[in-house]
Amino acid sequence: AASKLEISMPAVVEVEMGGTATIECNFYIPENASYTYIDWFYVDRSNRQVRLYHVTASGVLEDDTDYKNRLSLGEDKALSISAVTPQDARTFMCQVGAGSYGVGENSTELSVYKVPTTPDIEPNSGGISVHSSEIPEIARCVSKNSFPPPNITWHKNGEQLHAQENQVTMPSTLTRESSGLYTVSSTLYAPVTREDRLSRFHCTVHYWLRGQRRALDSQAVKVNIFYPAEHLKLKVVPSSTLVKEGDNVTLVCEADGNPQPVFSFFKKNLDEWQDLTSLAEPDSGVLRLHDVKKSSNGTYRCQSLDLDDMSQIEEDVDLVVNYIEGVRVKMEPSSTLREGDSVTLSCDAYSPVGLKYQWRDDKGKKLVEGNQLFLNNLTFETSNTFSCKVMAPSVPGLEQSKEVSVAVEGKPRIVAISSPLYVRQDEVVNLTCKAIAFPPPTVQWSINGTAHEYVDKQHVASNLTVRVSHDLLRAGAMCRVSNRLGVSEKHIQLLVDQKSAAESQGVIIVAIIVAILVVAVLGAVIYFLHKKGKIPCGRAGKQDITKPEARKDKIVVEVKSDKLSEEAGLLQGANGEKRAAADQ
Repeated sequence: AASKLEISMPAVVEVEMGGTATIECNFYIPENASYTYIDWFYVDRSNRQVRLYHVTASGVLEDDTDYKNRLSLGEDKALSISAVTPQDARTFMCQVGAGSYGVGENSTELSVYKVPTTPDIEPNSGGISVHSSEIPEIARCVSKNSFPPPNITWHKNGEQLHAQENQVTMPSTLTRESSGLYTVSSTLYAPVTREDRLSRFHCTVHYWLRGQRRALDSQAVKVNIFYPAEHLKLKVVPSSTLVKEGDNVTLVCEADGNPQPVFSFFKKNLDEWQDLTSLAEPDSGVLRLHDVKKSSNGTYRCQSLDLDDMSQIEEDVDLVVNYIEGVRVKMEPSSTLREGDSVTLSCDAYSPVGLKYQWRDDKGKKLVEGNQLFLNNLTFETSNTFSCKVMAPSVPGLEQSKEVSVAVEGKPRIVAISSPLYVRQDEVVNLTCKAIAFPPPTVQWSINGTAHEYVDKQHVASNLTVRVSHDLLRAGAMCRVSNRLGVSEKHIQLLVDQKSAAESQGVIIVAIIVAILVVAVLGAVIYFLHKKGKIPCGRAGKQDITKPEARKDKIVVEVKSDKLSEEAGLLQGANGEKRAAADQ
């Protein structure tokens, strides 16, 4: 057993800021004797002991200090401090008096900590040139509200950076806030290279907690690195092997520098370079060529200028514009063609790529593959326009067409007339005459009327509007079509429509029968009245009765005569000879 007074206390007690710290004071007095007093102290910045508690058997005395209202003693006389602040990080002492066994004391270091915030990192916002004459600032890192003071390290691509004289520096600043907490900031200065365009930087704040080293990482950031272009690429869109006349072509110039350099475009004309920069899209490295022609063929150059170090790079590309030119059609024989002749059409063209030929008629129907078309036994009806279509199979969409007219000459040929034409007297009718001929013919009529003419290529149609007369019925009409190669004519015969004549005769007969029936009925009525004595038989009365009847006979005769004369005239025209009305 121990023969003297012993006091044991933990060397360090750690507590988070705002928490409660409990410091125990365990003591041993020989022979199980009682203590005389227990005093608690803290050591101030002047290394002076300031008493907090005085404990005796008669009671507990708390001294008037800055800790008042934050202190308490447990049953085991352990000291508790609530709402701990960074200022509480100091030494606390426990002193025990045991009478004849003397006085003993021990102490505990109270450590207050506050975990720092995750560090904030801010990369250089302006960008950094690889040609910078001074060591550039890469980024700044800040961590706040920590206790005790932490420290910051820097990392690139996951590897820690270390200070190097005149190369890498990482100055730090430590600030104690009014709360007693610390803010630490650090700035990384380091040279950069082209490869750093892909590098990622982050900072780490390190602090101690419960005797162990802890760390918090910031997010990783990239820095905008300025570096000149090392390679230049000039390409044609679409692929130059597929470009044809009429296409829109884009020349795209790409450089691997940052920022993009200033681009200029040129086209080689003989021994000189034509500046096309004004046609390019500003600051884009894109030159658009619209509706390219054969003359657009040639060598194009893109030139880049780096404004940082004024370095230049050039790159050339050849633009090949596929084309078809000189499409021509040859006709053999080349002399004037007549109906029944034969002709050969030959088509030819030039292109730097292989060509195929195809012949079509004026309706677009394919006639033959190949550059020759043979036509035999030509007629007016033969399509007079043929098209030679020239195609380049290796360049989709590259094609041209050439039309040729085949004129077949001959004297007119009447193909249709309106004969025989059934008509009625005094009717207005249209006489039609259709013909085909080349050169274009002239149409003439043997009678007067209103003529309308329609022409469609070798076809001509003439419509003559006339009124039917006795002469026209007798002689008919003649259509005469002529050109410098000959004349063709045909006769149009006009006939009376028999059905219409029969209908007219039937109407006249019905009218005569109705008139006779009316006279008969009237006579019967007069006879009946006479028998009844209703009509006097004197001379004057007789005259009154007979006069109307005479008038009725006259009316009947006149109607009959008129109608028969008209009918006779119609029948005479229909039969071509004169007949008396009585014969009808």
